[in-house]
Amino acid sequence: MAAVETKFFDYDRKEVEYLSQSDPVLGAAMARFGRVEREIIPDLFAALVNAIIGQLVSVGSAKTVWNRMQESLGDITPENLSAVSADDIQRCGMIMKKAVTISELSKDILQGKIRLGDLRVLPDQEVIRYLTTIKGVGLWTAEMLLINCMERPDVVSWGDIAIRRGMEKLYGFPKLTKDQFEVCKSRYSPYGSVASIYLWKISTLNE
Repeated sequence: MAAVETKFFDYDRKEVEYLSQSDPVLGAAMARFGRVEREIIPDLFAALVNAIIGQLVSVGSAKTVWNRMQESLGDITPENLSAVSADDIQRCGMIMKKAVTISELSKDILQGKIRLGDLRVLPDQEVIRYLTTIKGVGLWTAEMLLINCMERPDVVSWGDIAIRRGMEKLYGFPKLTKDQFEVCKSRYSPYGSVASIYLWKISTLNE
């Protein structure tokens, strides 16, 4: 069994300097941390399975299930996962609803009903629209694929609890409102994904 190939999200000084100028508070935090790496999964199918596993669970729990899946079921490919039952997938430590989603996704890809490769050329909103037609895939999951696989540059997810927590810690908001989130997100654009990488880091402070 070969582990799923990963790499780090690609960004450089251009994004950091832009964000530091447009949002000095974030800029100060970025200077304090130095470069923060975000591991991503370039393969669309494996990354989507990983995002489904990560729905509504902690990062640690998701990682445990992800590693167990690879150890128990082998390579994370549509061929491999369609050859096992949803029960086999569920036994890796996730709820049955997710296991069924992954099982059906695998079969639909093999049958040509879902064509993930087509997503590469679509703009972000079209990718989200396509993915959210898949049963068991919502907005957050689609946004995670955009950033954690496709390396799209401007993704900041309201649905991500850690992103919201990072903003609250960074700016001292007692409880982040949607309006406050949108103001911050607009300041980060067009490099919201790099801001997200730092907000994830900030969210883990004092834990």
